[in-house]
Amino acid sequence: MPDRQFDAILARLDRITEELARFNRTNETAEGFNLVARELRNLNESLNALAYAALGQSPRVRRAK
Repeated sequence: MPDRQFDAILARLDRITEELARFNRTNETAEGFNLVARELRNLNESLNALAYAALGQSPRVRRAK
């Protein structure tokens, strides 16, 4: 394989490596947002239960999907 082709392949592999690193960072961020959303949903359900308890009522129970 000529040096020129080898250099072109290495350059392409470097670009692929950079793109994969960018993709991984984006994916990690999305996973973090999903975790935060789940925690906020749990907090919201807990706050609703507390509000119903303060009013002396029982909450309507929603089944998990």
